Amino acid sequence: MNMIDGVQELKSPWMIAVWPGMGNVGLTAGYYLMAKLGMELLSEYSPPELFDIDYVEVEQGVIHTGMRPRSRFFLWKDPEEQHDLVILIGEAQPQFGKYTYCQKMVTYARDLGIERIFTFAAMATAMHPEHESRVFAAVTDPENLKEMRVNNLEILQEGNISGLNGILLGAAADKGMDGTCLLGEMPHIFSQLPFPKASLAVLQAFRLISGIEIDTSELVEQSKAMEQKLGELLSQVEKSMGEKKEMPEQQESFEESLQPEVPEEPTLTPEEAQRIEELFAQAKQDRSKAYILKQELDRLDLFAEYEDRFLDLFKNHG
Repeated sequence: MNMIDGVQELKSPWMIAVWPGMGNVGLTAGYYLMAKLGMELLSEYSPPELFDIDYVEVEQGVIHTGMRPRSRFFLWKDPEEQHDLVILIGEAQPQFGKYTYCQKMVTYARDLGIERIFTFAAMATAMHPEHESRVFAAVTDPENLKEMRVNNLEILQEGNISGLNGILLGAAADKGMDGTCLLGEMPHIFSQLPFPKASLAVLQAFRLISGIEIDTSELVEQSKAMEQKLGELLSQVEKSMGEKKEMPEQQESFEESLQPEVPEEPTLTPEEAQRIEELFAQAKQDRSKAYILKQELDRLDLFAEYEDRFLDLFKNHG
């Protein structure tokens, strides 16, 4: 791994790991936490033997070199000296060698003195988008179940946690490390759409467990806006289904309506381009404003294009 020199001994550190998944629940929570706490880039681990190249970019007829997904660690030093935090943000999960990858993550965590590993994920249920998202928890040590119940979290009684959200904690358990998975509830019917309410619920649960203050006001507003949109869409569908029996072509139309619209070639107006540059400048001065920038890039469907520049905001330039 490419470590940044001069990392001081961490104070009772915890690690959080997030990857893309249903509703982008974990990834949204991770990015929000990283931005609001003003974290700094710590290291990167993107082994080419585990990550393949799935596509190459074409711009004005010219093919660019393919890029492998990256996995980057960010650090926050707790001013209260309770728990320093390290966040692993992965752009993708490896297609193969998942357990080997996780073992290396756990070894790295132990080298940093990490005492506990968290993963943030989604739990798809039949919930209505206007209902509150519950948080389900699973832990590597039965003793930690008491802590989950004290914080009024649902216990995941049985089932499985797919992908690295579960495998990483299994690898941690093998090494005797404490691990906790927090799964935010979201409607299964909208599993392909962002659902920030579940990310908010996960962060609120983590705040209770860690005692770390996190300003979630922006995520609250984002959750309300998405709740309204999905509620209106669901009401329209239920009304249509109640009026007459749904035909196959109507079902296909409904499923298509759930997919996020992706423009073929996103273009920026001069005003939008100026707005992005202003937000980058603000975030460079105050990292806690970075999530506003991310929201704007997501709205314009341009985050992938600006992702490296966005994450550069969190490099230690001191």
